[in-house]
Amino acid sequence: MASRKTTVPLLILLLSLFLKFLMVEALTINSNDIDLNKACIEEERKALLEFKHGLYDPSGRLSSWIGADCCKWTGVDCNNRTGNVVKVDLRDRGFFLLGGEISGSLLDLKHLTYLDLSLNDFQGIPIPNFLGSFERLRYLNLSNAAFGGMIPPHLGNLSQLRYLDLFGGGDYPMRVSNLNWLSGLSSLKYLDLGHFPQYSNPFVNLTSVLVIDLSYNNFNTTLPGWLFNVSTLTNLYLNGGAIKGPIPHVNLRRLCNLVTLDLSYNSIGGEGIEFLSRLSACTNNSLEELNLGGNQVSGQLPDSLGLFKNLKSLDLSYNSFVGPFPTSIQYLTNLESLYLSKNSILGPIPTWIGNLLRMKRLGLSFNLMNGTIPESIGQLRELTELSLDWNSWEGVISEIHFNTIPEWLWKLDFAWLDLSKNQLYGKLPNSLSFSPGAVVVDLSFNRLVGRFPLWFNVIELFLGNNLFSGPIPLNIGELSSLEILDISGTLLNGSIPSSISKLKDLKEIDLSNNHLSGKIPKNWNALHHLNTIDLSKNKLSGGIPSSMCSISLFNLILGDNNLSGKLSQSLQNCTRLYSLDLGNNRFSGEIGEKMSSLKQLRLRGNMLIGDIPEQLCGLSYLHILDLALNNLSGSIPQCLGNLTALRSATLLHIESDDNFGRHGPYSGRMELVVKGQYMEFDSILPIVNLIDLSSNNIWGEIPAEITNLSTLGTLNLSQNQLIGKIPEKIGAMQGLETLDLSYNRLSGPIPPSMSSITLLNHLNLSHNLLSGPIPTTN
Repeated sequence: MASRKTTVPLLILLLSLFLKFLMVEALTINSNDIDLNKACIEEERKALLEFKHGLYDPSGRLSSWIGADCCKWTGVDCNNRTGNVVKVDLRDRGFFLLGGEISGSLLDLKHLTYLDLSLNDFQGIPIPNFLGSFERLRYLNLSNAAFGGMIPPHLGNLSQLRYLDLFGGGDYPMRVSNLNWLSGLSSLKYLDLGHFPQYSNPFVNLTSVLVIDLSYNNFNTTLPGWLFNVSTLTNLYLNGGAIKGPIPHVNLRRLCNLVTLDLSYNSIGGEGIEFLSRLSACTNNSLEELNLGGNQVSGQLPDSLGLFKNLKSLDLSYNSFVGPFPTSIQYLTNLESLYLSKNSILGPIPTWIGNLLRMKRLGLSFNLMNGTIPESIGQLRELTELSLDWNSWEGVISEIHFNTIPEWLWKLDFAWLDLSKNQLYGKLPNSLSFSPGAVVVDLSFNRLVGRFPLWFNVIELFLGNNLFSGPIPLNIGELSSLEILDISGTLLNGSIPSSISKLKDLKEIDLSNNHLSGKIPKNWNALHHLNTIDLSKNKLSGGIPSSMCSISLFNLILGDNNLSGKLSQSLQNCTRLYSLDLGNNRFSGEIGEKMSSLKQLRLRGNMLIGDIPEQLCGLSYLHILDLALNNLSGSIPQCLGNLTALRSATLLHIESDDNFGRHGPYSGRMELVVKGQYMEFDSILPIVNLIDLSSNNIWGEIPAEITNLSTLGTLNLSQNQLIGKIPEKIGAMQGLETLDLSYNRLSGPIPPSMSSITLLNHLNLSHNLLSGPIPTTN
């Protein structure tokens, strides 16, 4: 996908020349001055020290600001001829943020032409009014520095300013009542006012600006009309601005100099196609990058699209375009990036796609395309990214029409190859070497057969849910670039090779749902970056190697095997786990108490004994607790009602795979009993809230404190020896969807408050000693 500021080569050239011009002006160095190197002026040195005194500098970035010559201080440049400070660059280039106050002493730097305080943390202080008094200032960058409040219109006094970046956002939003002050910036070439709340201006006079970025603003209206009067404009970014149609019916000739236009993620709707047609009418169309992705545009793409002869990047993804692959694209012979994903494009890829010889990135995922992948794609020798996932590449008449993966495909030099979730079949090349780099290969969810291939220089490899068979190659450790390996859901058998320990950069390994057997290899010590191991749903036996639980491991998923051993001994080194699944194995002994970071704990279907440890109550992030089908005894700890994650709603981030499959951090996978049946959860696992203590020997009463768990979705205490009444305040558990208290010895009436649980859709109170009426309120 094109980013917020995808920069085309011309823009890079323009900005680099522009910044070099600023540097030359700022330093004012010529061959006759180089040997002078005059030290800084004392008044300006004191001004900088006073400025430093007002800053919060916990990392000591300004520790070099000592001594007599401020021209040698970090971030300070002087005019070699006069000694005047002309540049202060304190942009944070790591994690060493400055904060505090901006001292007015900076006004003593009367020759200052360049000021950069971006990417720091000033914690909501307003931009000082006095910054508008630097008469010589040509470059001002205050972006992403956590300034807040109203932008001072005094900045409009900077008549010499060429570059202004005030991109906001974060916890301290900046505001601007109007843009009239911009008219005073008569020399401005680059303007970034991205991420501001709504403002309106009927007219802003910008006569010389080249680049305008107003992205992520809440316009909530049509395109600002004054933009159509800026005839010098070459790059315009309005992405994510809540812009709605209709687009003003004005003459677009003043925009004919545009090189980059980004209107992505707005709500232009049906106006988008008409706008394309009007914009294509420019006689000498210079547009090289066009992004209209995510705009709810529908209909067929117009033939006028082919008039953008200079176009290098075209992103029309996340819309509702229909019809066959647009023929007008064949005339865009300079095209390097084409994204049409998430539309309703029909039919095959046309063979003429191979004539677009400069193509580097092609994204057609999530459409309704079918047929064979044309061999002409093999002519695209510069292609590095290919995403054809979530289509229907399959035959429709006879076997000859079915798709195999053609040999020419493997001759291309990919950095990204995604053919997942189709109906491709055939064998993969056994050995293949990609060029070193950020190589992601996803062929998952197809019908590929044969042996697991050894592909070199791949960083992320997704081959799961295919029909691969046979053992994992013993020399898999030679794939030294691997960081993510997913070959889950295939027919692989045999043991797990010990050479996996040679994959020094490995972060995630998923071998689940195969036919692997034998013991888990012991030598995991060298995998210092490993955070996820999923070996579930195999036929593995033996214990958990002590080397498995390194300090970096967050997810250990070993459920549904034949593993055994004392649980507390097996997990003695697993102290930082977020997710632990050992369900449906043969572990014995008591539950351990050392895993303070756990969010998800599944131990169902083992041979565990003893009480439920009260230490579980201290797991602040625990939202899944599945201890069903064991031999646990004792009472339910009252302190379970203190589980923080189940007492109040917590905003949890869920990784989206809408774009190109998973290709991101492991989101987890766990099989749980919900609404009386087994369900497997993956991407939504972080928002599943469950306690299942069923089928044990737990006795005593249900603690009243458990009703504090207002966001708990599933509570299953069935098939135990519980007595007493159902807690009177059960109705406080407003998040409950499943409640199973069956097969106990509960007595008394059903609490009337239960009828207030409006989300409840699975209730089982059978095989108890309950009496009285069934609540009917609500």
